[in-house]
Amino acid sequence: MPNLALFAELAVIALIFAGIPLAYLWRRPGYSFFQKLNWLLVFMTFDLIVFGAFTRLSDSGLGCPDWPGCYGNSNPWHAIGDIQLAENAMPSGPVTLLKAWIEMIHRYLAMTVGTLIIVQVIIAWTKVKSLGKEPLIASLGLLALVCIQGAFGAWTVTLKLQPIIVSTHLILALCLLACLTLYAQQTWSTPSSVIVSLRQKPLSAWLVSLALVVLGIQIFLGAWVSTNYAVLACPDFPSCNGAWWPDTNWHEGFTLWRELGKNAAGDYITPNALQTIHWAHRLFAIAAFLTLVTLGLSARSVSRTAQPDLYRLGGLLIGLLLLQLLTGISNVVFQWPLLAALLHTAGAAALVYCLVRMSNWASWKTAIQIKMPKRL
Repeated sequence: MPNLALFAELAVIALIFAGIPLAYLWRRPGYSFFQKLNWLLVFMTFDLIVFGAFTRLSDSGLGCPDWPGCYGNSNPWHAIGDIQLAENAMPSGPVTLLKAWIEMIHRYLAMTVGTLIIVQVIIAWTKVKSLGKEPLIASLGLLALVCIQGAFGAWTVTLKLQPIIVSTHLILALCLLACLTLYAQQTWSTPSSVIVSLRQKPLSAWLVSLALVVLGIQIFLGAWVSTNYAVLACPDFPSCNGAWWPDTNWHEGFTLWRELGKNAAGDYITPNALQTIHWAHRLFAIAAFLTLVTLGLSARSVSRTAQPDLYRLGGLLIGLLLLQLLTGISNVVFQWPLLAALLHTAGAAALVYCLVRMSNWASWKTAIQIKMPKRL
């Protein structure tokens, strides 16, 4: 039977966490409240992804081994007795008061994003007459996506950090970030207004689409490395355990449905499988780097005066790629330091944001496009 009191307490916490930035936006001048809320959601989701990485990297994912509360409570202070018992039974285990707070703060942030999306849906519903149904339909899609993301967050705990569940949880978070960015950069036009704009889109949509696909594959491979704790399977760079092509076991390494640290047969996963996971991420990084650099240089080739935003995004993309290269190597050479690992995850999220922003300048045809009103 669901604990209604627990859900009520968590709902109040979510409303408080969401109310603080909403009050700030309400008082902040400039732009419409709806636009400010949309960009706030992008910012909050980015923060949530980074804090989620911190939760995982600090081994706090099971700091509260139940869901959605912590030992049936809305905060770790109320569960301090259970936490101390678990810590005494296993002093080096995953449950401590600090780890419980890290895990619950991550959940509070996730609930805050969900609450803000509900507010977005309500505002979009009130604007149906002025903006049409498209913003509302898109916002409902975002709400559905965040609910699915919440389900994977629950399964991350209940299935004890199963690698495919944790990896999917991260991928869905990045998809949510991409969709929120795409939503925020839309200029929802009034159906009755007449809008005629003439502009040339200098980027190839084929190149942008290829970059998004390649980046998505590389992020999954990185998530698979992290969730299988395979970062140190190759402790040297650029070789792997002194070999330019290490011993591999692709079937065992990429069997997706299995427990953490185990193979499909339930035995401990072999070092060769972990090397394979790590090596695949390194190899595909070459293709990802070349593809994204090509896109960045294409963006930088435009006129700085005519397209200043695109020009800056191209520079940002190249800078982020260099950051990813540096932090990726640092994770290996310096034995997976927390700061480098966090920056690597933040860099991946920033790359997703950057590519979605660049899609504004992409066209399937290299021709001048005319945007006409939907209806007069």
